[in-house]
Amino acid sequence: MVVYKKSFADHVFEIFNTLLMILLMVITAYPFLYVLFASLSDPNKFIAHSGILMYPLDTTLASFKAVMNNPNIWIGYKNTIFIVGVGTSINLLMTCVGAYFLSRTGPMLKKPIMFLITITMFVDGGLIPNYILVRDLNLYNTIWALIIPGAISTYNMIIMRTMFQSIPASLEESARIDGAGEWTILFKLILTLSIPTIAVIGLFYAVGPWNSWFSANIYLRDKQKFPLQLVLRNIIIQNDVDEMTMGSSFGNSYAMSFTIKYATVIVATVPILVLYPWIQKYFVKGVMIGSLKG
Repeated sequence: MVVYKKSFADHVFEIFNTLLMILLMVITAYPFLYVLFASLSDPNKFIAHSGILMYPLDTTLASFKAVMNNPNIWIGYKNTIFIVGVGTSINLLMTCVGAYFLSRTGPMLKKPIMFLITITMFVDGGLIPNYILVRDLNLYNTIWALIIPGAISTYNMIIMRTMFQSIPASLEESARIDGAGEWTILFKLILTLSIPTIAVIGLFYAVGPWNSWFSANIYLRDKQKFPLQLVLRNIIIQNDVDEMTMGSSFGNSYAMSFTIKYATVIVATVPILVLYPWIQKYFVKGVMIGSLKG
């Protein structure tokens, strides 16, 4: 067995690489930690503080209580969960069916259809045509305006198609010999072997509507239909915190408004962050499998 002895340059590189990774980790994590510390701080002490914040200033949960007592937050959560849950299910269904069709060798006009689909990655009608389309389909001011127009992503479908193409054809042939039809092959064979890719693409689909507010701002007018991110935008950008600062024991509603904004960011961000550790193990495997063939 050959034993490789590290040189001085190798040790220097490892030390430099480790320090660089630690620095990048701190740079990445600190903004989130700052928001967390600010949300847990006493509003009066926080407003008087300047510079780096390394810990909460006189820890209090008053800002979180104010956020949790805001009914708009829970309405936003309910709408966002519906949009993400139903929307992601539709996204995955359409993506899998479309990718399965395009990955087969038999269908007629597959190449022209693939060409037309690919064009949509580079050509977009723009905001005004999309708005007119949503309005004429009677989707304006409905939750479906945030789901139907983005029901499928061409990029994700191409990744899924590539994954399906990497599955040995002999497995499909064996299933057909046993009497399996197209839907049985897709749902019981192809999708079962593609779980890592489906998990990654499903997360991509879910993160989009969870973090989106612009489409809701364009297509929705009823506040009872606002998703969480639009509620968050109204609180942070439009300073819509008057109801939450009323009755505050800290007296200074201006100071309280700052910590409430930070607490709202935490409340809106944590749920999607919790999903990452569960799906992270599929990331490299899922995306790399889907990129082996073109």
